Amino acid sequence: MKDKISTFINELILYDFILFGGLFCLFILFIVLAILLRNKLTLSIFLVLFAFLLLVLGSTVGYMQMHKFLYSNTTTLLSQKKLTFTKAIVVKGEIVNNSKFDFKSCKITASAYKVTGNQYKDFLFEFKPIRKGFVTEVDILKGQKREFKLFIEPFTYSKDYNVSVGGNCK
Repeated sequence: MKDKISTFINELILYDFILFGGLFCLFILFIVLAILLRNKLTLSIFLVLFAFLLLVLGSTVGYMQMHKFLYSNTTTLLSQKKLTFTKAIVVKGEIVNNSKFDFKSCKITASAYKVTGNQYKDFLFEFKPIRKGFVTEVDILKGQKREFKLFIEPFTYSKDYNVSVGGNCK
């Protein structure tokens, strides 16, 4: 856990610091406003709750939306094939940099998950894949399209399955 936190802090960019700093300033502003309006109890309590809600939800949702905007990409599944003599699936696809920035690295993940006839079960199975595989592509320029190939192994599931791909770029 300590490793994940230190990695997260080391990978913050300037925009993250601006977002967190601005939200912290708003938090302090609403707390000071609540203290100044302490005679109006309901307004003061509302301002304190709003300040904490802004600090927690604003930083979480803001971080996710900002990174989705800044590092936007499109991953497309071109083909998937289950190998006959090896317990693996070969996944071929492409990733396109839709961002205004160059990507230093992209972790491309392919997930294989069960498929049934029930739409509700299929929706839930997407959150718990049978197996995952990933590959890292480096130095993708803005507007560039790059093909990738990765393996999901060992894959021993014999029934119906689907494969989805996604990319997390920085």
